[in-house]
Amino acid sequence: MLRTNGLTKEFGGLTAVDDVDFELGDELCSLIGPNGAGKTTFFDLLTGALEPTRGTIELRRDASEGVGRDADGGATAGARGAGEWVDVTDAAPEETAAMGIHRSYQITNVFPTLSVLENVRIAAQAAGDDAATFWRNVDAYDGYVEEAREILDRVGLAGRAEDLAENLSHGASRQLEVAVALAGDPDVLLLDEPNAGVSSESVDDIVALIEDVAEDHAVLLVEHNMDIVMEVSDRVVVLNQGAVIADGDPDAVRADPAVQEAYLGGYEPGDLDRRGDGTASDRDETGGVA
Repeated sequence: MLRTNGLTKEFGGLTAVDDVDFELGDELCSLIGPNGAGKTTFFDLLTGALEPTRGTIELRRDASEGVGRDADGGATAGARGAGEWVDVTDAAPEETAAMGIHRSYQITNVFPTLSVLENVRIAAQAAGDDAATFWRNVDAYDGYVEEAREILDRVGLAGRAEDLAENLSHGASRQLEVAVALAGDPDVLLLDEPNAGVSSESVDDIVALIEDVAEDHAVLLVEHNMDIVMEVSDRVVVLNQGAVIADGDPDAVRADPAVQEAYLGGYEPGDLDRRGDGTASDRDETGGVA
């Protein structure tokens, strides 16, 4: 669905993402690594929020509608063959979103003074053909309202549709963020620490939601709780100092000596509690995740 070749991002003398070759298929892949490993920078590159220093990003278009480039280099929709890879390296965030790459953020990013329903309805409209229509009453867009209600039902917020987003708990706000990311039915969903700050009572709901959306979307997940990563992932990729040091199934990655040294610090499944801050439990003084 999505792949990179030699993807690199440098900030002055710092290399945040270092020559990364990566391909996401129809799967739930977790991207892990210590703080500062380059995970969020990698997400920013994939979604057009940052321009790479070197390398390419490509999206596979499976439907008949694809993406081309106009004379100014902007993305344009057009007919393409099924399964064709499209270069999206220079696409802006709104273009990558229109192409089908949606993301959530570490920090909840919704309109707090709008209702839960309106947050998702706006996202659905932005992904549709009426994104730039300003002068019609919102009641004219029944299709987007219906889509929003269906998404809210899926994420478990149907009963909160008319509540203001600012009145949601942190866990429910994370569910709303996933709902917004699902609007427009993206091909690829990038979830950046969806459990961050979530209470222990809500973590299971978020995990169930991640597993549900992975049934019909390619998902790339950044998550620090290794119990969750090992439970939900089809595949795990490990970044350290911007470079990929391991890529494989969860058991193989967990047993990799380089991963143990760089990040896991002797972790075994079940070592961690699903804590309210969404992070891994503290290790002993020998290191590991903190």
